[in-house]
Amino acid sequence: MTTAHDPLRVPEAGPAGDPVRLARAYLLRVAEPPAPALAAFVGQCGAVEAARLVRTGTVPEPVREETVARHEIEMAEVDLARAESAGARLVIPEDDEWPSWPLLALDNAVSRGLRWAVAPLALWVRGTAPLAKLADPAVAIVGARAATVYGSDVAGEFGHDLAERGYAVVSGAAYGIDGAAHRGALAAYGSTVAVVACGVNVAYPAGHTDLLDRIAANGLVVSEYPPGTPPARHRFLVRNRLIAALGAGTVVVEAGRRSGARNTATTAAALGRQVLAVPGPITSSMSIGCHDLLRAGVASVVTSPEEVIEVIGPLRADGPAAVGAEARSTDGLSEAASRVHDALATRHPRHPERVAAESGVPLRKVRASLVELELTGLAECGDDGWRRTSAGGGGPMRT
Repeated sequence: MTTAHDPLRVPEAGPAGDPVRLARAYLLRVAEPPAPALAAFVGQCGAVEAARLVRTGTVPEPVREETVARHEIEMAEVDLARAESAGARLVIPEDDEWPSWPLLALDNAVSRGLRWAVAPLALWVRGTAPLAKLADPAVAIVGARAATVYGSDVAGEFGHDLAERGYAVVSGAAYGIDGAAHRGALAAYGSTVAVVACGVNVAYPAGHTDLLDRIAANGLVVSEYPPGTPPARHRFLVRNRLIAALGAGTVVVEAGRRSGARNTATTAAALGRQVLAVPGPITSSMSIGCHDLLRAGVASVVTSPEEVIEVIGPLRADGPAAVGAEARSTDGLSEAASRVHDALATRHPRHPERVAAESGVPLRKVRASLVELELTGLAECGDDGWRRTSAGGGGPMRT
């Protein structure tokens, strides 16, 4: 099957002996996500040092509480080997394919006091497409497991049409609406991302084993849980924040009043994402959650894929669906350099620290990207900082 992302370079995950990758693999194993105290600790002292201190137990009490039960488990190399044998890899924030822009919503939510909205320390990814490419642009489609024929048809149509227009479809690979959305995207020869609440090498649900293999072949299966981790009820709720963050908007097709789909929708709203709901028959218990979201003003009503695109915005001109579009000076930039370029102003110079804050790209990568942009004539450095040149006018207007 040919996919929309075949021309893209297969990402290099880096050597298994990379100390940062090994440290993050270890930390994913010893703490149950989202682990806010550990995440903050890693942000303060770096992954390698954090892993060393966690191993010895010389950590602040909140970090100790999150790691004490498992800190002696040393399986980083085993997990990386298991992942490789399953056609998977560990993607870390230091990698070019890290989806820093979508996940910035989680960091922003944490800064507002939402401790559950912690960005993952790393992500296990099965499939060859670059994660950042599939996450930009992407739309999440979620809904009830016990979907009606109406709901399954709508989810399949939305998944198909959005994928056909170049959007990656993000969902949770569950029965019902999730599966229909994934299948719709695959039928359009588009890309889809399954965020699962278990290891990427665990076939769950068992009835979707073939579907998960097809998703990995034409998109990605993603998890923050190490290989071999079984699914658990609390893990589904934790992974919902990733579905909500990776999509520019979340479409709820059918949902009960108390459901995982409704949880994903409220999570998306808390992250500042667009929440969209498909209305259903007032007699259907599977549409109660959608109608509640609409009545509460949490969601906007949508009845077609075209209306979804109207709300979340069109594809970027340099996006994967822009085949035949006029060439731009920023075409061919890496994901990090593109974000850095967008964060530069045309008239007022900016220091790298401000560019990092606006772009969501780590400062180390910001500095490297600025050099790349200078060499290609898209940015220049002056006494007061960096600015975008007239040659790099392809991004949003900034002053």
